[in-house]
Amino acid sequence: MNLPPATRATLTLLAAAASLSLTTGSQAQSADALIDKLLDKGILTLDEANELREETDKNFTTAYQVKSGMPEWVTSLKINGDFRGRFEGFYSDNPAFVDRNRFRYRLRLGVTAVMKDQLEVGLRLGSGDLEGIRDLRTGTDPISSNQSLQNNASKKGVFIDLAYAKWAPLNTPDWSGSLTIGKMENPFVFSDGVFDRDYTPEGAALGLTHAINEQHALVLIAGGYVLDEISADSDDPHLAGAQLRWNAAWSPKLATTAGVAGLVIGGKENLKNSDVPNINAGNTRTPLPEGALAYHYNPIVADAAVTYTLPHFPFHNAPFPIQLSGDYIYNPGAPDRNRAYSVGISFGKSGKRGLWDLSYRYKYLEGDAWYEEFVDSDFGAYYAAAAEGMGFSGYGAGTNTKGHVAKAAYSPHDAVTLTLTAIITELIDLPTVAVGTDPDSQMIRIQADAAFKF
Repeated sequence: MNLPPATRATLTLLAAAASLSLTTGSQAQSADALIDKLLDKGILTLDEANELREETDKNFTTAYQVKSGMPEWVTSLKINGDFRGRFEGFYSDNPAFVDRNRFRYRLRLGVTAVMKDQLEVGLRLGSGDLEGIRDLRTGTDPISSNQSLQNNASKKGVFIDLAYAKWAPLNTPDWSGSLTIGKMENPFVFSDGVFDRDYTPEGAALGLTHAINEQHALVLIAGGYVLDEISADSDDPHLAGAQLRWNAAWSPKLATTAGVAGLVIGGKENLKNSDVPNINAGNTRTPLPEGALAYHYNPIVADAAVTYTLPHFPFHNAPFPIQLSGDYIYNPGAPDRNRAYSVGISFGKSGKRGLWDLSYRYKYLEGDAWYEEFVDSDFGAYYAAAAEGMGFSGYGAGTNTKGHVAKAAYSPHDAVTLTLTAIITELIDLPTVAVGTDPDSQMIRIQADAAFKF
């Protein structure tokens, strides 16, 4: 570098100070911003700026390690999370159903350690409701972190929601790839008719992306997950799957995505209602007390979406996306009741100050299209009587349900999003009820959310 040593040292210290004055997640951006200003003003040449960036990174890393006590192979430590408060109401015309109102919250707090050699370790803790779990030995709800306000302000539980290690050794302009083990965010890209958004599978996953050119990319996702561990049986229930996706940006305004996937559940005989949390309903099961799955679940899933983005739209101070999407499920492992589909449209995208969105989706999930315990826990209807092998009556989410989901969201701040959701549903196949019992299964579920992210 041609700068005098004193000047170079001063600039390096200024850049490092700018880095340390902010959170660890933004140190690179703050140092780079200062160096860019010096470059723009002609104080630094391009070569001098690049050398200064290297020196700044080294000095910051040393200072960060001393200050935090982290080992030298940990390059950053990121903390994030969210809180969501919710009012929820259930309403039905069936006289046997008592309308219900409740208040709930969801709290999640995560820590991610980014390390050298393309390594990452993550942990997230989340709330979880023990109330209503039919057998506490099976754990809390795997498809919800909601906690109801109840029991005279009793102390509530905190549980492990994520615990994973990730290695991403492949990172070139054309190829990227990673391997993840542990309890992880679901890597598959599906609607909630396949997996509830809160489901965090346990096992191993592989992700591989090939950028064909600037507009097109192919993505391969593969995973193998443990569904339960049976001490007296080597045939543990498990899930294996692979998904191939094609993402395309045809122009700055038009983008599409399409995917096809195959999923297989093995060891279904060990997924009786008493083996894992019995949260949802809908699958054909053998009579109680066994309540075993009657059929295999190895569906083929296809989905597609097209997004057209307007450069501006009234009362929306950012580009305005309009998306039309749909998916289709076919399970050859069941003789009938083995199909599902959904179609939807959305306008706008909330998540930043002043932005909003509106969406509508119609969902149709036949009883044996997919495993009931994976799908959206908010999408259910009223069972006037328990279906065979079901284990409970009343409101039940899962498969064997059709209906409408309408949603409106607005973000008054970057960190806050307000959402109102209406879900109107009914059963596809009604259970056998006693003479004189009203079989009406329609349900209206209203959710009002206030979500805060950090």
